[in-house]
Amino acid sequence: MAVSGTKPKPEFTEAESSAWVRDMFGRVAPRYDLLNRILSMQIDRVWRWRTARILKPWLGPRARVLDLCCGTGDLLVALEAVAPARYIGADFCFPMLVRTNEKSSAPLMEADGLHLPLQSNSLDLVTIGFGFRNFVNYRGGLEELLRVLKPGGHLAILEFTQPPNRLVRGFMGFWNRYVMDPIGRLVSGQGDAYQYLPESVSRFPDAPLLARMMGEQGFTQVSFRYFDAGIVALHLGQKPL
Repeated sequence: MAVSGTKPKPEFTEAESSAWVRDMFGRVAPRYDLLNRILSMQIDRVWRWRTARILKPWLGPRARVLDLCCGTGDLLVALEAVAPARYIGADFCFPMLVRTNEKSSAPLMEADGLHLPLQSNSLDLVTIGFGFRNFVNYRGGLEELLRVLKPGGHLAILEFTQPPNRLVRGFMGFWNRYVMDPIGRLVSGQGDAYQYLPESVSRFPDAPLLARMMGEQGFTQVSFRYFDAGIVALHLGQKPL
């Protein structure tokens, strides 16, 4: 299965895809949290808190942690509540950062995950919560994350995936088409956004394939675990020492 990155429209270039996704998130930012709570029935918050607790051993006052694609800041807030660290939030969509700034006092920066304005070997941990599937180049993103991590540093990607159970996959397909799409359109007023978001999940690599891609791009100790029947997966990897 050849997977390069997200493409809202087949004819889009990487630059056009990136611009479209940035604009789309800017338009849904004002109601993004509300829709997440409605459409996930608050479970999205549980996933982030579980992730933060799993990552606690890698957090500490001296750890430099980047929460990339921080969106409206929910994962960043969960991490801050679990343990102190030198946190930075980053997103390439400024309206999302405005929402994050209302929740967290961590320094924030507007940045593209494919071209981070950070020194090589400078971070202890990079976290991405429900943002990696929006990268226009998955392998390029993994290369960039490997670059900025210190030797021995860790990457954590929390993302929707294809449930391994056929019945669960069928239910999620029904939910996305007949619940998420119409409610998203109604509440946000942005029909194209809530058509793209579930479609981006169906096109994203499944958990075993993403793990393999991480290993091929140089990460070691790669592992993943499913949450809630495989609706989402948390992938972990380490930069070689």
